[in-house]
Amino acid sequence: MKAYVFPGQGAQFTGMGKDLYEQSPLAKELFEKANEILGFRITDIMFEGTAEELKETKVTQPAVFLHSVILAKTLGADFFEPQMVAGHSLGEFSALVANGALSFEDGLRLVSKRALAMQKACEITPSTMAAVLGLEDSIVEDVCASINGVVVAANYNCPGQLVISGETSAVEKACEAMKAAGAKRALLLPVGGAFHSPMMEPAREELAAAIEATTFSTPICPVYQNVTASAVSDPEEIKENLIIQLTAPVRWTQSVQQMIKDGASIFTEVGPGKVLIGLVGKIDREVAVASA
Repeated sequence: MKAYVFPGQGAQFTGMGKDLYEQSPLAKELFEKANEILGFRITDIMFEGTAEELKETKVTQPAVFLHSVILAKTLGADFFEPQMVAGHSLGEFSALVANGALSFEDGLRLVSKRALAMQKACEITPSTMAAVLGLEDSIVEDVCASINGVVVAANYNCPGQLVISGETSAVEKACEAMKAAGAKRALLLPVGGAFHSPMMEPAREELAAAIEATTFSTPICPVYQNVTASAVSDPEEIKENLIIQLTAPVRWTQSVQQMIKDGASIFTEVGPGKVLIGLVGKIDREVAVASA
């Protein structure tokens, strides 16, 4: 079975999408429509902007979403035949447009709203994330629970690679404790705040209202959502999981393992970069991977 996976924030690069825009009339039309919806020319930043400009959350999230979704649409029905989809964090929105649960326009509006709400939440309390390498998930969880302050497991990326998230001071303390517990590395990430942690509660509330007001359709194939790591097709359940996603961990390892159990034999990454197929390869070395 064919599984398509969609990357999240961090996969962006300068010049992303420019080839698509220049070579495909459909891509050009969708990029221009995106400029109208967003109210600024995101294409100028994507194609010609600096890495610094592209790193702003309000730009990064729509940019990665647009690259993924427009690439999927330009592949056409002959080459894009998903039997299951999943997205990492922000990538879940791309996956939901690609499998027909959300329209392109509604998906972009929600992603823009999500980015702005997260940016605002980041400004309330000093917060950050850190990558922990070489420890069992259960040890990372136990260390986080032992720290005084808000710090939680946020991204289960692959065995031996887990990202933690929370208040800056608590994350720093947790990093020291992770090293003492035997982690190969525990390093702070250059991010604007504590995504997928309780620190995102104000953003979750803001996004919830927008998601509730948006029409979701029954998708053409199941989405394996970050929150449940299981196949979901019911539009109401999809909405509920999307709302929870901002303050809950991304269960990527578990999602990929479940997709393989359910018959996925090839994983194709749709969007900028090759981060996800790298993670899939570490989760299961036997499975085939490809880039769209």
